[in-house]
Amino acid sequence: MHLIQKLELFPDHRVTQMLFKEVKNAAELKKSAMEGKINGALINPTMLVDPFQVLVAANKAVHLEKVEKMKTRTLYSEIIFNLSPTNNISDAFKRFGISDGDDSVLIVMVDSKDESQDVSDIAARVEGRQVPVEELSSLSDHAKIKKLYKVTPQEEKCGSLLDAVVCRMATKDVM
Repeated sequence: MHLIQKLELFPDHRVTQMLFKEVKNAAELKKSAMEGKINGALINPTMLVDPFQVLVAANKAVHLEKVEKMKTRTLYSEIIFNLSPTNNISDAFKRFGISDGDDSVLIVMVDSKDESQDVSDIAARVEGRQVPVEELSSLSDHAKIKKLYKVTPQEEKCGSLLDAVVCRMATKDVM
């Protein structure tokens, strides 16, 4: 049900993604995350194209944490920030973080050899139905994603929406 991937550049780190639908306690989850009671990033899956997009954001966040160059306070807030095409932190949380009324959530956790997290403990806090992470694309709002990342029809002809999104995420610090 959940997806666990090692980070190639940081082999001692793993990224775990869990997708939930029909979530009834989004406001409570958001509050718990803000208080540090949930050790993970709570992401709005409608703004995601593919789990790879999250993996890119997590990889960048771990790198920035290691070199002490994070723009936000925590690794999990940095993951949410890295999903955004802009450098506005509050805007990234509005677009990619969960809102009180959301009915779906993607939970992302990063752990290393030194520390591992109990996935079932966090999953038990969610009042909703866990579904395979591979269903993420069925929740995507492609129109909103294209508008946010300013993807042109011409660009879609020569590459995928995921390619365009990941390219913008990777280059936002340079632009």
